[in-house]
Amino acid sequence: MTTAYYTHADCKRHEMGSWHPESPDRLQAIDDQLIASRINTLLDYREAPQATEANLARVHTADAIYRIRENCPSEKSEYSHFPLDADTSLNAYTWRASLRAAGAAVAATDAVLNGEVENAFCSIRPPGHHATPSEAMGFCMFNNVAVAAKHALEVRGLRRIAIVDFDVHHGNGTEEAFRNDERVLMVSFFQHPYYPYTGTEHPASNMVNIPVPAHSYGDVVRQLITEQWLPALRKFEPEMIFISAGFDAHREDDMGQMGLVEADYAWITKEIMKIADEFSNKRIVSCLEGGYNLSALARSVVAHLKVLADLD
Repeated sequence: MTTAYYTHADCKRHEMGSWHPESPDRLQAIDDQLIASRINTLLDYREAPQATEANLARVHTADAIYRIRENCPSEKSEYSHFPLDADTSLNAYTWRASLRAAGAAVAATDAVLNGEVENAFCSIRPPGHHATPSEAMGFCMFNNVAVAAKHALEVRGLRRIAIVDFDVHHGNGTEEAFRNDERVLMVSFFQHPYYPYTGTEHPASNMVNIPVPAHSYGDVVRQLITEQWLPALRKFEPEMIFISAGFDAHREDDMGQMGLVEADYAWITKEIMKIADEFSNKRIVSCLEGGYNLSALARSVVAHLKVLADLD
């Protein structure tokens, strides 16, 4: 089995202040843990290209793209950051980093569909699943998974794709992008009530949203996935699976109040791979979302990758 690993140095140049939890250190921690775990040499490392504005426009409005492109401060500006909301801002490198993040997801989709690799992981930032078609929010600029999924549907001609979102926060942007799109099944769990306080009120028929209370542990999540996600995915028979891979539901991550550990992320990945083996010709593209305790994030990504690359 071959697993591609997409990333780019530009993704480490976007930052929103030394205080901000969504920091460049996240990607460095993952890089370091891959080396420490001795699996870095077993992955097919690939440099993320830049997405085109045509890629972005399949999901995002022209105004949403304009606000990111035109409001990044210059490297010589007296202002180092331009705020979009209370916790999301632009620096001089945000536009390039955002293009690399979305571009990684699109390139990974093409590589998997072309049969170059069986699956891929995109170690990218900014994350994406809160970005709606019209608005950047929640640390997210463009919705990387949604951009890649639209590419699979509208450029590569797939008819049914599934999106799996296991971040501690609901992927409101992804849900908005695909609400009532019969070509897409989205399954997710998320802490509730919690930011962005969505996902529970009248979800669309193509959404399997599982809100879980704070302090839920892996056994609860595994049971819910077994009872709700897996039957829906098997009934849908996806031709490809995209993962919004957030690791902030880890028990060591202060961003949320859930209790997952690395073994839970490995189990979830194995269950997704069973679906992919059965219906999707093993085709999976996974993109990094949340995860802010650096050690827990890095260990969880390694657990996820070991399963994707069949290294357990």
